[in-house]
Amino acid sequence: MAKKKHPADQYQLPPHVMKGKRLAAMRAAWTPRPKLPKRRLILGIFGIFLLGLVLSLALWLPPRFLLHDLRAHGITAAAVVTGVDNKPKYVKVRLVQGPKSGIEVKLGDYAGMYPDAQTGDIMLVTYDPKNPSHSLSHSWVIDPPFNVPAYGTSALTAFFLTGTVVMTLRRRRILRTHVSRSSPPEPA
Repeated sequence: MAKKKHPADQYQLPPHVMKGKRLAAMRAAWTPRPKLPKRRLILGIFGIFLLGLVLSLALWLPPRFLLHDLRAHGITAAAVVTGVDNKPKYVKVRLVQGPKSGIEVKLGDYAGMYPDAQTGDIMLVTYDPKNPSHSLSHSWVIDPPFNVPAYGTSALTAFFLTGTVVMTLRRRRILRTHVSRSSPPEPA
């Protein structure tokens, strides 16, 4: 059996291995900074959020205000459908009951929709006594239809708000945690 040159407790690594370990530790300490989200990207997403917010409010508020007014001050009366556009762009009715009987008005739309009606149909209509052109089908005043455009734009608005917040927080975290270095440190 061969005799050991160094006892186990006095063993030292060779100098080139120690130098390699120091260099590896220095390189591990330097990590390139992740790609920083641009400010203009964050502002662009925030701008889309604001546009979506305005669009959502434009699609939510007018139908809500019309419903609120008709529920509070509206008069319900029977009406005969006198004209329907094929697209539909309008539904005209002539009131046959109540204080404004004989007046022909166009029904208001709810979220761009009109009730399914044919010329000659009889339906209940709720209208504003001060302004009969503000009128809706009575069934829609009681139970309004699903406002798909408003829900869709609200969901997209929430998505872009979340994107703005996430990008802003990511940018702040990167700027705080990663030291800015143009190149890795040189070995000593």
